[in-house]
Amino acid sequence: MPYEPRVVAGVEITPLCDAVGPMGPPIRKPLPEMFPGSSFGPDEEWVLHFHCYLLRAGGRTVLVDTGIGGADSPATWAPLPGRLGAELAAAGVAPADVDVVVVTHLHSDHAGGCVVDGAPAYPNARYVLQRAEVEWASGPVRERIVAPLGESLDVIDGDAEAVPGVRVLHAPGHTPGHQCVAVGDVLISGDLLHHPAQLADLSIRYVYDEDPDLAVRTRRDLLARAAVLAPAHFPQPFTVLRENR
Repeated sequence: MPYEPRVVAGVEITPLCDAVGPMGPPIRKPLPEMFPGSSFGPDEEWVLHFHCYLLRAGGRTVLVDTGIGGADSPATWAPLPGRLGAELAAAGVAPADVDVVVVTHLHSDHAGGCVVDGAPAYPNARYVLQRAEVEWASGPVRERIVAPLGESLDVIDGDAEAVPGVRVLHAPGHTPGHQCVAVGDVLISGDLLHHPAQLADLSIRYVYDEDPDLAVRTRRDLLARAAVLAPAHFPQPFTVLRENR
């Protein structure tokens, strides 16, 4: 079942848990290798939560990320299949109800559910992606996710308003076209950071960041502006960074 929603600046934010589980082969590594400079024990396990977010804003329905997808998803290292469809149904949303899909980036655990049976999974939605991300995509991701979106793809350059009250922020580093979503003082952060250890020390890199130094700079910039974090992979879907005064 979806988490309880929060209403921020007139926008209802409902976290949706697509899956929970450890990272599997072929990309799994010990946590000290995954996050160089961290202080994890050598046998400590990372259990990821895969969160997407449903936004209702002024009569528009926005989905942030499409999860890991079905059993045939490219996200073979994740706990397939995802349960995003059931989470949306429990929130009273059918695929045809979604007006906008914001894909934070094209890694398979965030974009694996964009396409079903070779067609856009959300048939009435426009899919918002950064141009830098679309141009960077290759291989199965380009063939199985980007290409089938066809005219549903809404390619943007930099920051933009997805719908009134919901702003997309270009946040490069993890991937060239990674983007976050800001609703008031809440930042839906995608893979701006992956583990709570990085929140304690923003300089901790992640082994799969395309540009680790840029990722650190972007993380510092965006987190300095947010009061609440809505991360993709933390156990809880909201983390208060500072209290409003």
